[in-house]
Amino acid sequence: MARPTDVQVIGTAVFLLPVTMRVPLKFGGQVVACVTCARVAVRVRGSDGRTAVGWGETPLAVQWGWPSPTLSYDVRHDAMVRLCTAAAAELARFPERGHALEIGHDFRATRLDPLAAAAGGAAVGGPVPELAALIAISPLDLALHDAFGILHGHDTFHTLGAEWLSRDLGWYLRAEAGDPPDPRFAGRHPGDLLTAHPPRDLLAWHLVGGLDPLERGDLRGDEPDDGQPLLLADWIARDGLECLKVKLRGDDLEWDVDRLLRVGRIGLAHGVRHFCADFNCTVTDPDHVLAALDRTAAALPELAARLLYVEQPFPSDLATHPIPVHAVAARTRLFLDESAHDWRHVAVGHGLGWNGVALKTCKTFTGALLSLAWARAHGMDVMVQDLTNPMLAVIPHLRLAAHVGTLAGVETNGMQFCPQASVPEATIHPGLYRRRGGRVDLSSIAGPGFGMRVAEIPRTLPAPVLVAGAIDPAICAV
Repeated sequence: MARPTDVQVIGTAVFLLPVTMRVPLKFGGQVVACVTCARVAVRVRGSDGRTAVGWGETPLAVQWGWPSPTLSYDVRHDAMVRLCTAAAAELARFPERGHALEIGHDFRATRLDPLAAAAGGAAVGGPVPELAALIAISPLDLALHDAFGILHGHDTFHTLGAEWLSRDLGWYLRAEAGDPPDPRFAGRHPGDLLTAHPPRDLLAWHLVGGLDPLERGDLRGDEPDDGQPLLLADWIARDGLECLKVKLRGDDLEWDVDRLLRVGRIGLAHGVRHFCADFNCTVTDPDHVLAALDRTAAALPELAARLLYVEQPFPSDLATHPIPVHAVAARTRLFLDESAHDWRHVAVGHGLGWNGVALKTCKTFTGALLSLAWARAHGMDVMVQDLTNPMLAVIPHLRLAAHVGTLAGVETNGMQFCPQASVPEATIHPGLYRRRGGRVDLSSIAGPGFGMRVAEIPRTLPAPVLVAGAIDPAICAV
């Protein structure tokens, strides 16, 4: 059913912004020293002929979204860039009119697979994998939602109710495309799941990477002299941290337990209230996680009592590795992350025993909203997790966390690993890029769309790598 508020995409532009980490970030078996952020502009036209430009940005996190023992970083990176630009060109000529959620959903359903196959091709030996493909199109989806809100003069999160959408959640959350809508979601919309009065600040989680020095004896001598903290206790003191997320190896029980205990002792001594253990898909046997929990509880009961959840210990491909995890979930909250590509993957994980899901805007904002709906209906806990989001990427990420009512705040670590990247954005949004009193401050966010205030940010963009459709590159020179 057409609505007078429906829009159509008429133009896109893609910019690539390189970011170098101040220190390397190690998680699981991966180390990240640099990343390319894809910043995208999407122009939409309403039924009355008015147009608006929205913005989206996502780090093309190659190591996280596409780990590979055989393909080089450059091969994977270039394939993701090809997919992002090809998808932008395709979206600029996508004929559908509708709400941003409807266009975003249908674009993924009908266009992503062939685009991923073409972007991969002979260089990759197959299509770009699904998670990496979602990362590549997510800035487009974010920009589309931003543009829809800007065109209508509304906060994006206020445009997700029945008065804006032609389809309810029952239409989206059905087993197969040809099935009738799921009656459990009849008449419900994403806006029904969001808090009416989102907080203006959020509890902030600090990431303890696998290479991060904890104490002075861990320093290697090559750390940057940039005025930022180096040791964990210094971070806790400066930022007033109350929540620590600990990256583990998953293939070395002694190292994992020792790391948890060392972080735990430092954190507890400095007033940290919550901890999380993240294995990043490296564990193949639930007994490893159970043993780590047992040994942590025996050595430091207070840490075990404050371990709020465990994140994604097991391989991300649930079809290839359908590991029953009920024993672990009976001991702790167990969160899907890399496995939670969309709500269907969340449903598979729930059937295997997972009881929580980590939402990420890098899997598309549209997909995050639908995963949220399925998870909430099935009693799963929810967190919103970071992708070391700098610059504009952090804004929808934090806003999603503020609106969904997470288990405890939000992970945000761009200020740890790439603070210099966000200096222009921080002039307008200082509270988003520095944690104070253990929290991030969202009070600078204002206006329609995601409230990013892009036109006020003193950033000079590089030349676009793609301009498609009816969008003037001069519009993008903000």
